[in-house]
Amino acid sequence: MSQLKVGVFVDAENIKFNGGYNLRYDVLRRFAARNDGHLLRLNIYLAFDADRAKDDSEYARKTYNYHNTLRDFGWKVITKNVKRYTDADGNVTTKANSDLEMAVDAMLQVENLDEILLLTGDGDFLTLVTALQNKGCRVELMGFNNVSRQLIRQVDAYHPGFLIPDLVPIHYESRNDWGRPGSVVRGYCSKWFPEKGYGFLNFLTAVQGKLWITDHREADSPWSSVFCHINELADGPTAEDMQNRDTVVEFYLKESDVEDGLVAQNVRSVQAQSR
Repeated sequence: MSQLKVGVFVDAENIKFNGGYNLRYDVLRRFAARNDGHLLRLNIYLAFDADRAKDDSEYARKTYNYHNTLRDFGWKVITKNVKRYTDADGNVTTKANSDLEMAVDAMLQVENLDEILLLTGDGDFLTLVTALQNKGCRVELMGFNNVSRQLIRQVDAYHPGFLIPDLVPIHYESRNDWGRPGSVVRGYCSKWFPEKGYGFLNFLTAVQGKLWITDHREADSPWSSVFCHINELADGPTAEDMQNRDTVVEFYLKESDVEDGLVAQNVRSVQAQSR
C-alpha cells in the first residue's frame, strides 16, 4: 500500500488572531502525519514588516529567530511584506494578506498530494476547497475561533484545534501534562442528561490516528471520557451549552473519589465560534 502524501498550508495570521496564538508547529506536524502520512509540503504564510525591521532590531531579531525555529521543524516559511495605506483623512491601515499565494500554491501542488490540511477560518477559501476536492484530493480543515460555517460544511473533515493535545498551550499551567490526573485538557460533551444534572466529556488522549473512533470503549479509540457534574460548570458553559456538540470546554482531570477513573473539575468555556 502506497504511503499517503500530505500537504499542510497554514494561514498563520488568521490562526494567530483567532485563538491559535503560540501554536506549536512541532505538534501540528505530528498531527498531520498521524496516519503515517508522508508530509510532502509544509507551508506557513506569515506577515513580515520590513519597514519596522529596519528600525526595530528587537522585532527583527525575534522574527528571524522564530522563522528559523519553524524551519528547524521542517516548515517552509513564506512571508508577505506588510503594506501601509493612507486614506484622505490621514488614517494609516496595514495589509499583509497571503490568501492568494496560499491558494495558488495549493492548486499547483494538488496533483502531487492525496490529502491537504488547511489551517484557517477564512470563508474566502471555500472556492479553493471545492477546486481541490474536484481534483480528487481529500481536504481537511483545522481552525480555532471564528471559523466559517460554510467552510466547515464543505471540507471532508474539520478538526477544532483546541482539542488537539498540547497544540495550543494552557497559559495558566506551564508544566501541564495533558491527560494525567491534575492536568488541564480540552474536550466536548458527548452526552448530557439535563434532568439528572450530569454528563460525560470526551477528550483526546494523545496525537494519534483513528480520530473517527469516538467511542472510548473501543480499544483503538484515541478518545477518553470523564464524568462531569453540573456543579463543576464554572466560567461560561451552561447546561444548555453542554448539549451543543460545538461547545469546546477546558477542565481539570481529577481522580474520582467514588470509583476508578477520572472526573472533570472546574469546567470552563473555550471560545470556539463559527460564523
